[in-house]
Amino acid sequence: MTDMMTADVTVRPATPEDRPAVERLWLMFRHDLSEFTGLLPAADGTFRSERVTYAFSEPGWAPYLLTCGGNPAGFAFVRGLDGPVRVLNSFFVVRGARRRGIGLRAVREVLTRHPGPWEIAFQQDNPAAVSFWPRVAGDLAGDAWNREPRPVPGRPDLPADMWISFTVTG
Repeated sequence: MTDMMTADVTVRPATPEDRPAVERLWLMFRHDLSEFTGLLPAADGTFRSERVTYAFSEPGWAPYLLTCGGNPAGFAFVRGLDGPVRVLNSFFVVRGARRRGIGLRAVREVLTRHPGPWEIAFQQDNPAAVSFWPRVAGDLAGDAWNREPRPVPGRPDLPADMWISFTVTG
């Protein structure tokens, strides 16, 4: 089943028609992150979602939808496509599709669509991210990557994010 699910993963640019599904996936993503950030939803039960808006409307941004067997399985938001460094702004795989190679395959596909320098941030308190992102960097850049902690802009109350940097060749 694992190989079949991995083989059935599709990564494609998200369309305006995909936005409602991406918005629901966003809520799951922010819920997962709240474990590490301590942030709670707003009074209406939602989390801040300006990044969803940016991904679908701002120049230099690109939203991607991950599907597995035709069902939504995650998303990726890329920014900086109009600048010198691309940033994987957000990346999410639903829990039911994790630990099967789907995330690694999907992120590899997103990053290789946009060769050049990349940066990806994650929270040091998130053990899955601490394991996953260096594996991605090593897979795509060998030993030619680095990591550094950086404060979260405007959020001195949060621990620094860990950033990894590497270059994806075309």
